[in-house]
Formats: sequence, structure tokens, C-alpha cells
Amino acid sequence: MIWNYKELFIRGIWVTLSLTAIGYIGGIILGLIFAMGKLSKKKWIYYPCKYYVDFFRGTPLLVQILLIHLAVIPTIFGHSLGYFVSGSIALMLNCAAYNAEIIRAGIQSIERGQMEAARSLGMPHKTAMRYIILPQAFRRMVPPLGNELIALLKDSSLVTVIAANDLLYAGKVVAGAYARFWEPYITVAILYLLLTYVFTKIIAYVEKRFSNSYIPTQKRRVFSFGRSPSAGG
Repeated sequence: MIWNYKELFIRGIWVTLSLTAIGYIGGIILGLIFAMGKLSKKKWIYYPCKYYVDFFRGTPLLVQILLIHLAVIPTIFGHSLGYFVSGSIALMLNCAAYNAEIIRAGIQSIERGQMEAARSLGMPHKTAMRYIILPQAFRRMVPPLGNELIALLKDSSLVTVIAANDLLYAGKVVAGAYARFWEPYITVAILYLLLTYVFTKIIAYVEKRFSNSYIPTQKRRVFSFGRSPSAGG
């Protein structure tokens, strides 16, 4: 039963990964912008960023998807742009709100003396933020940003409500075709579990790679033509 719809499941995996990738990358970029806005001392910058984060963190993602797909985009363009555009925008805006708080907290976790020392050396604020603060803060932001990626992967299943051909949609089609629910939805759950497992391993590697205690492993040379440290002369 599942094998007969294997192409639909493969397409669903591709759509799910595409929505997740676009939503997360866009969410990182927008999240950084809104995080810097929330750290700004200018009220006309701070308050719009604050209200944006509060709105998207305080309302359900499902409502945001429906609002963007059925109201916002048709109002701006006069017609729908399809489930992929609507789903990508909704996931991106939602992810940006959560990433903004993660990035803001990461930046504020760095001691103020770091910025003061950079400014005392004559660095402009933007340069000090780019080369001094953000690299240190990124190490602390990797675990929560990784968790947000996993959450976004699973939350992408909500785009099914706007007829997206994602992984959950494939399970719904098979369930409707055979009037059986165990096999298709268990298959969907297993596929999501496998995707989550792969992402978890990647995040664990990145987290280890950027940890303070990371030491690169050196490959042993089969043939060494250089002089050994213990060699005399």
C-alpha cells in the first residue's frame, strides 16, 4: 500500500525539507535583524521589533499560516501565490520571532567588558559587534538554534491545511484511498523521526565543532618524509 504511493512520499519529503530550509534560513536572517532592533536604544526601532516578536510568539502558527495564505497575500497581490510561497513566508516569519529572542539572549550573555574593550581600541560599534560579540555569542546560540530547526521541521506539517503536498499530505492521501490509517500515518511518523534524527546528528556535530573544548583530530601519516622531533643533528 505504501509502495504504490512511494513517489508521493518522496515528493512530500522534498517539499517538507524545502519549506524547512527556506523558513529557517530566512528566519535566521530576519531573526538577526529583529534581535538587533530589540537591542536598539531608539524607541522607533525597538517597539516595532518587540511587537513583531510578541505577536508571532504569542499566536498559533496554524493561525498565521491561514492568515497569510487566505488574507495577507490575496490582499497584497489580488490572488493566492500558492501553498509553497504562503507556507515559506509563514514559517519564515514565525521562525524569525523565536530566533530573534535566541540571538538577543546570546548577545546579552556576553560580558559588557568585551564591547567596552573593543570600543576603547577604537572599533566602531558595528565592527565590534561583528567581529567580537557575535562570534562569541554564536557558540552559545548553537544549541537553541538547533532546537528551533528541529521544531520548525515538525511544525512544517501544519502547511497541510493549505493543501501543501508535504509529507503529511502524502499520508492523508493514502489513508483516504484505502480507508486505512495505521500504515500511512505510522509511515509518516517514521519518516519524520528519521529526518529529525539526521538533523539532530548534524546539530550535535556543529555544536561540538564550535564548543570551546573542541580539538581537531589529526590524521596519522602513513609515510613521513620530515625529520622527527626526536631526531638528532
